[in-house]
Amino acid sequence: MHIRTKKGKAKAKTYAAIDIGSNAARLLIKQMKPLDDGTVKSAKLMLLRVPLRLGFDVFSSGKISPKKERNMIRLMKCYQNLMKIFDVETYRACATSAMRDTKNGPEIIKRIEKSAGIKIEIIDGQEEAQMVYNNHVECLGDRDGNYVYVDVGGGSTEVNFLANGKLLFSRSYNIGTVRTLCGVVKPEEWQRLKSDMAELAKVHAGVGIIGSGGNINKLYRLAPEKNKQNLSFKVSTLRALYDELLPLSVEERMERFSLKSDRADVIVPAAEIFLAIAGLLGVEDIYVPVIGLADGIIDALYEDDCHPVFHSA
Repeated sequence: MHIRTKKGKAKAKTYAAIDIGSNAARLLIKQMKPLDDGTVKSAKLMLLRVPLRLGFDVFSSGKISPKKERNMIRLMKCYQNLMKIFDVETYRACATSAMRDTKNGPEIIKRIEKSAGIKIEIIDGQEEAQMVYNNHVECLGDRDGNYVYVDVGGGSTEVNFLANGKLLFSRSYNIGTVRTLCGVVKPEEWQRLKSDMAELAKVHAGVGIIGSGGNINKLYRLAPEKNKQNLSFKVSTLRALYDELLPLSVEERMERFSLKSDRADVIVPAAEIFLAIAGLLGVEDIYVPVIGLADGIIDALYEDDCHPVFHSA
């Protein structure tokens, strides 16, 4: 990222992103400092993940329960205090698939703002996909060719297709790990995904996959064989790992692979989604940079500060 300053030394600024997903809510705090050579030094000050598991309420009953609403309010108060401790100057809080689908989302957001002082935006799948894409481009801008950026969440899967550095489409599918465990993924969503991937494979040869999300990061770390230099592993390795995880109970996965309970259940449907997309595209390798929506939110906030948009009255 390149910026210009009018005069004097640019000061570091601290940003925060809150990502409220279907499985967990994350707080990321980063300090961004422009350097004299036009680049930016980024320092991660804190990353906190709490498994609220909103999707299990929403995808089963259509609403967030009073208990989970209370936990959301408690957590947002904690996040607000942490942002004060780290002197955060600018933040953005975004909620994704579960909050998009819940019937009582707007009321809960109002109560959270009143109680915790945090304003939450419910973003659509297209904006979510675009922010994930923008962050990937920053981290992987030196790679040419055709890539599908796949971010698998609890409620949805975001897919961005980049051909030789140009974004050709961003799509969001209501296929996620929690939604799968709840048994509410509609067949037409899978058909839409399959049709889109089949069309990609037909028109563009040699498409690669760059995976995003906590599950693919964990699967990469669990893989016995991986390429640590370019952060990738074989689809065949993922398949073998999936075959090992599938027959195990959640408790057995926790014990054998040292997984937390909120990861041990969702990791299998996540692997299924990645394997399905890889199979449709005929991909042999998956790249796994450790980045996500929260990083994309902070990048967008920083970019807005560097290139503000002025609106006339």
